[in-house]
Amino acid sequence: MDNQNIINHLGENRADYENSVVPPIYQSSIFCFDSVDDLRQNLKRELEVPFYTRGVNPTVTTLRRKIAALEKTEDALIFGSGSGAIAAAVMNSIQAGDHVVCVQKPYSWTGKLLGNYLSKYKVEVSFIDGKSIDNFENAIQPNTKLFYLETPNSVTFELQDLRAVAELAKKKGIRTICDNSYSSPIYQNPSEYGIDIVCHSASKYIGGHSDVVAGILCASSEVVNSIFANEFMTIGSIISPNDAWLLLRGLRTLPMRIKQSHETTVKVIDWLSSHPKVEKINYPFLESFPQLELAKKQMRGCGGLFSMEINANSIEEIETFCNSLNHFLIACSWGGYESLLFPTCALFDSANYNQTALSWKLIRFYIGFEDHQIIIDDFSQAFNKI
Repeated sequence: MDNQNIINHLGENRADYENSVVPPIYQSSIFCFDSVDDLRQNLKRELEVPFYTRGVNPTVTTLRRKIAALEKTEDALIFGSGSGAIAAAVMNSIQAGDHVVCVQKPYSWTGKLLGNYLSKYKVEVSFIDGKSIDNFENAIQPNTKLFYLETPNSVTFELQDLRAVAELAKKKGIRTICDNSYSSPIYQNPSEYGIDIVCHSASKYIGGHSDVVAGILCASSEVVNSIFANEFMTIGSIISPNDAWLLLRGLRTLPMRIKQSHETTVKVIDWLSSHPKVEKINYPFLESFPQLELAKKQMRGCGGLFSMEINANSIEEIETFCNSLNHFLIACSWGGYESLLFPTCALFDSANYNQTALSWKLIRFYIGFEDHQIIIDDFSQAFNKI
């Protein structure tokens, strides 16, 4: 089934809800049964039958089916945040005293989970340069149970070779998790290369309107059932039916939105590449990107997220440049309709992020739906201010 058919029709039993074209929001916390035995039998398959919305809700189930099909996995779970999905996937994969190999510069809260929080359970973590498969192999210890990937990462966009890492992991009996938020299911499917669990911050491209926070975990039915029965039901990091409906709405236009953002970004980066005040651009489909060949092998497109270092003499000049841009909002995240920027220099005096090793000249940009010439003109006038 092609992606648009999945997005438009899969899991939508319209005859069950008065032939409504758009599925309803099942805003109910509980669901009743015809008899005690009906209740008893359905409790044996709690992942399939609505019983209590902390577990299964029909609106969420429709979303699960679509996301799993788009990611080419057997099933999926929807969480209240990307951090919740990632934490559940990690905790299901390891026990106290295990060892994890994680790529350098993961999403900040993934780094906190692995590098800080899990240390209380004597979990050891090796952060490696994931560009080389040799680094994964060299990091393996007798108690290594998990490889954690993020390809590309969402700041400097280093990639990992998904197939090579998955093959090594399977040979050694190690589970693999990949954060696929940057590419979305439209532009990359890690499960096709053998990755066990695929995670997303659905607040990004999948939501697409900057109005919902959510996370997604995609895997085999066996893994999803295990996580559902343990981490998901225990911790309760669930999504509301209303937010699940917002993600369904976002999915309708996902292929068109990410395609437009990609096409505009290519034009903007082409102009930026020759500007004298641009020192470096990080973007997986840039001709000078060191891993371009791998990016085009694993990814079908790139979307609108990139970063660059500009030729500035001080943090004050970086701030002047950012503050002078008229068509960018200063905010985190990406994947919506609006163009965004996030400067690394803002992290240098922050309680949660001040340990960053990133350059103070680095600024991450997301290109939304503005015309490329409007964005170029905006960059041009802002460069003239420094």
